[in-house]
Amino acid sequence: MTSGVDLGRPQTQTVGSDEDVVRVRQLVRTVAVAVRLSLVDQTKVVTAASELARNTLVYGGGGTVEVAAVDNGRRPGIRIVFADTGPGIADLDLALTDGYTTGGGLGLGLSGARRLVDEFDIQTAPGQGTRITITKWSR
Repeated sequence: MTSGVDLGRPQTQTVGSDEDVVRVRQLVRTVAVAVRLSLVDQTKVVTAASELARNTLVYGGGGTVEVAAVDNGRRPGIRIVFADTGPGIADLDLALTDGYTTGGGLGLGLSGARRLVDEFDIQTAPGQGTRITITKWSR
């Protein structure tokens, strides 16, 4: 147990309100500190998580965020999965274009969030929701 978070198990946060987005940020920061990410990398992953949690709320109609400490055998990190059952992303290539935003978030868009992390995977289809997995490794 570190800072009240069990690093041995993924922590799940429901996202259905602005307050839940704040809770996601706090949870991500707690786990990022516990796995000893640098302050710069903590800021990057919290910023990406904030953008993606807001997208989950605004565009996905809410969903869940799962935060886990991970280790690849060489270094620790944090993995975060954002999942919703919303309308999905109709044009993923457009959504991943630098500078593309439909407003409401931090203005980073998906491409900005992707640049802030080490691994970024997105699964989406119209009418089937969206699942985004990000990972940030310690340096």
